[in-house]
Amino acid sequence: MDTSPDNPAAGLPHRMDPAGGCPHAANARLLEGGSVVPVVLPGEVGGMAVLGHDALREFLAHPDVAKDARHFAALRAGEIADGWPLRTFATVRGMTTADGADHRRLRSLMGKAFTAGRVERLRPYVEELAARLLDGLEPAATEDGTVDLRAHFALPLPMGVICELLGVDQTHHDRLHHLSNQLVATDIGPAEAVAANREMVEILSTVAAARAADPGDDLTSAMIAAREEDGDRFTPQELIGTLLLTIVAGHETTLNLITNAVRALCAHRDQLGLVLSGEATWADVVEETLRWDSPVSYFPFRYPTRDLTLDGTVIPRGTPVLAGYSAAGRDTRAHGPDAARFDLTRTGPRHLSLGHGAHYCLGAPLARLEATTALDQLFTRFPALDLAVPEAELPRHRSFVGNSVRKLPVRLRG
Repeated sequence: MDTSPDNPAAGLPHRMDPAGGCPHAANARLLEGGSVVPVVLPGEVGGMAVLGHDALREFLAHPDVAKDARHFAALRAGEIADGWPLRTFATVRGMTTADGADHRRLRSLMGKAFTAGRVERLRPYVEELAARLLDGLEPAATEDGTVDLRAHFALPLPMGVICELLGVDQTHHDRLHHLSNQLVATDIGPAEAVAANREMVEILSTVAAARAADPGDDLTSAMIAAREEDGDRFTPQELIGTLLLTIVAGHETTLNLITNAVRALCAHRDQLGLVLSGEATWADVVEETLRWDSPVSYFPFRYPTRDLTLDGTVIPRGTPVLAGYSAAGRDTRAHGPDAARFDLTRTGPRHLSLGHGAHYCLGAPLARLEATTALDQLFTRFPALDLAVPEAELPRHRSFVGNSVRKLPVRLRG
């Protein structure tokens, strides 16, 4: 994130850095000025960010806050270019951009397909895939014993699981990950952004057509078959939009979660010791990682449907607002003066990193299953695993949406 001396407390907007970077130092500085700050988005688009835990919790469930882009004033006025890097977040058709009855309809349809039983039936596959990937780590290591854990474990696990869930052929995995990266990047050029969105839609349309012609025991087939009591179903645009969001959210966030948890445990060996000794659980690690180093830093967008005062700050109607999950997780007013400390024994308010209110993450149970399985198997097999380079040298995501590093070189035997 940008560390220029913008001063939101004095009314100067904070300029979001398209190149991303570690958000925590800037978050702490911004929180000193309040829970809600004005920001400048790529392309000189004005917006706001909600940073404080309590303010964000209120904002996420506020009845006068919408997700539908028809409430995005600048977009409605024709001021947002087709190649704007954040446009897909606003305009994709699906649950994350629907409100009210439309959102309830889409969530109900998805819920009929994406059941708790379907997630639980994935458990053996998750466990088998994690074990198989771990078998390949040592053969993939270089002569000095270093392996990129992100590329060889943290990425292929959730990507394999979400594609297994959706019935997507393995030949598409690498390309879908590349395109997902393009879609969440905030430093991408207009032509690249348009091309990535177009190719992603083309691939997912091919997948949907194949599943419609030859249904299987997968989520895509179930989504196509899902009906409400009145016969309502996903439109073609809603189906592709929901598949797109499921692919992106279903592996990028879990990839970041696993990566960030490994980094946290390597930097806090005492906390790893609590888990290995049975004094804490892998579920504790996942929840504390979600709070301490959220996989998503700033998520676009929500829009007030009227001028809205939040924690003393007015957010004008139609403003695109970022949900500052990484900032809220370390808000000292909610989590105490030691909020910046990774502590598996922490008590206090629940993090907001999986959302709150009507748009709470539908895939949360699957993300938790994957992350706990991955960490348990990884550190059971390689308890001395450690970073191969200092944390400060790890290359960061080039985005202020995703919050993690692009590579994770580790030594498996410490």
